[in-house]
Amino acid sequence: MRIAAVGNWFLVLLVLCQGAGTAVAVVTSIIVFGDSSVDAGNNNAIPTIARSNFPPYGRDFAGGKPTGRFCNGRLATDFISQYFGLKPIVPAYLDPEFSIADFATGVTFASAATGFDNITAGVLAVIPLWRQLEYFMEYQQKLRRFKGAAVGEVTLREALYVVSLGTNDFIENYYAMPARSAHFTVEQYQDFVAGIARDFLVELYHLGARKIDLSGLSPIGCVPISRTGNVAGGGDCRDEYNRVAVGFNSRLQAIAAQLNANLPGARIVYTSVYDIILDIVNHPETYGFENARLGCCATGLYEMGYVCKPDNILTCPDASKYVFWDAVHPTEKTYSIVANYLMRTALGQFLL
Repeated sequence: MRIAAVGNWFLVLLVLCQGAGTAVAVVTSIIVFGDSSVDAGNNNAIPTIARSNFPPYGRDFAGGKPTGRFCNGRLATDFISQYFGLKPIVPAYLDPEFSIADFATGVTFASAATGFDNITAGVLAVIPLWRQLEYFMEYQQKLRRFKGAAVGEVTLREALYVVSLGTNDFIENYYAMPARSAHFTVEQYQDFVAGIARDFLVELYHLGARKIDLSGLSPIGCVPISRTGNVAGGGDCRDEYNRVAVGFNSRLQAIAAQLNANLPGARIVYTSVYDIILDIVNHPETYGFENARLGCCATGLYEMGYVCKPDNILTCPDASKYVFWDAVHPTEKTYSIVANYLMRTALGQFLL
């Protein structure tokens, strides 16, 4: 049976468990670090061109609001939050519309265009990972004051920490800029970035995190902008980029296993989005899509951010028929499928 042919048995199981009085596992909050895959609008608050707080972004979000999510609607982390019985969105920490009362059940410190590597964040002047960690420490203090020390500690200990980044380290930094590629082979750079990821997880652990979702890379060679640049390959997925993603993912998987063995009480899961997204791209009709080659916005070949303009007449009328919203980022429908898949696989253990 193909990955997609699953339905919503997870939701049925959840309802049955709740109806029978069975305790569904405590996940008190969703706390997120990462890039545009999980940024809900933090970049709106900083001087960078890596923004999406304008139409047509957000046109299928509640109220048609462009929040700063690089999507037509919600992200996978929003759906995951809802699956755990929390709020249907995970708000951005720097969004002035939200307060610690909102952040108590979920918050994202993510910044579009960032990476594990500090140099990656510098390319478009976005929030580096170390700064996201500083925001988290600030958040911890606010949460303890809001909920009280004891309850705040329980919330932080039982939260699910999502770490989703790495794509920009390779596409935006290694392949597009000379600084790292001049000093590292791609394999050496994979090791270098994976080392940063490992150190970051250890820091999170020492700050109290126990349930951690370390997300792998998607098939980055299959996003529309990669295929657009693959002229010699006839617009097919770029195999080199996909091989890099697979190699990096194997390193992340090994890190999760190693840290689980060495950090008492740690429950670090490696979540693989590579296979599910590749299957969607290769078999879009199975998932109810009509187009996996182009993004919905404008021509769908290269547009993202400010190039994805609201008045472009080529933007598709129905994003649910498209795997990708712009030339890099999935549509809300794709994110919902990925979130459902992750809940049925790696993240399901946190329901028990």
